[in-house]
Formats: sequence, C-alpha cells, structure tokens
Amino acid sequence: MANQKPLLIKRYASRRLYNTETSDYVTLDDIAGFIRDGREVQIIDLKSGDDLTRQYLLQIIADHESRGESVLPINVLNDLVRSYTTQATSVVPQFLAASFELFRDSQSKIAENISTISPMTTMPGFEALQAQQEAFLKAMTGGVSPFAGGAATTGTAADTPSESDGEDLADIKKQLADLQSKLSKLS
Repeated sequence: MANQKPLLIKRYASRRLYNTETSDYVTLDDIAGFIRDGREVQIIDLKSGDDLTRQYLLQIIADHESRGESVLPINVLNDLVRSYTTQATSVVPQFLAASFELFRDSQSKIAENISTISPMTTMPGFEALQAQQEAFLKAMTGGVSPFAGGAATTGTAADTPSESDGEDLADIKKQLADLQSKLSKLS
C-alpha cells in the first residue's frame, strides 16, 4: 500500500466531504476508518484547491479525545502547545515522525519474533498466548493488527461482544494456567 496514491477527498462549499473513488459523501469517522485501514488521505477544498488534510486530521484527533478516547496524555498536550511558542517547533515534527516510525518498526519486529520462536510455538497454549498478545497490540494501536499485515479489524462482527467471548476468555485463562504450570515444571 505504500505506493498507492492517497485517497482524494474533496470538500465542497457546503463543507460536505466527497470520496472521489466511491463517488459518495463521507464523514470524519469514515476518513478515520480509511486511515486505520492503512490508506493515506488527502483532503482538498474544491473551490480554492487548498490542502485541508492537516486541519481535518487534527479535527479527528480532537473528536476522539473529546469522547474520552484519550491517547495523548495531558503532559504531551502541554508540551505540544509549548512547542508552538518556542524555538523547538522546528524539532518537534521530526521527533514525532521518527518516534512513530520507530513504533511501527517495533510492531513489525514483535510480530516477526513471535512467529519465529519455534520452541514456544509447539507448547500447548501458545495460540492462546499469541491471541492475547495480538489483542493487546490491537488495543494499543487503535485496531491495527501487526499480525494481519496491518489490516484493521474494527467494526466487524468479530469485534462485537457475544456470549462466546466469556467462554473464550475462560478457555484462554485455563490454557494460560496450564502453560504456566508446565513452565514451572520445566524450571
């Protein structure tokens, strides 16, 4: 997907957002979903031709933060505000970009390491442990699984809690306890 052109979204004078690929109107939540799915987006004002991408991405972040889906701690937000009024403004964007790049690289390495640890993969309960780690990483990355090639899985029926989720959790706990017991016997 790295060489794929950004999804072009046009903003009309009415402030409605138009997806040029599917020829329909979209919302900020739709755009956030495209991004979670790994798509780059570009939002252009139809009349002026101005690039509004940054403005809308900041709006998406602000909307998530205001709904209690906080990702950015207060001290980070304070530091960002300070960076706009200091000489640090030239360093902050590069630092943030490098930090997120490092985070993405570490996700890939974690996925590779888990799949290449052959002695552990043969242990009973390893699948349950791997599922727990994947769920944790999904939660930390906003639904993007590093094990599924970066495809987001939010909004699917599999993500909807059901009666079997409680049974699955109990099964995972039992398998984890069995695995811990076997590891204790090995040491």
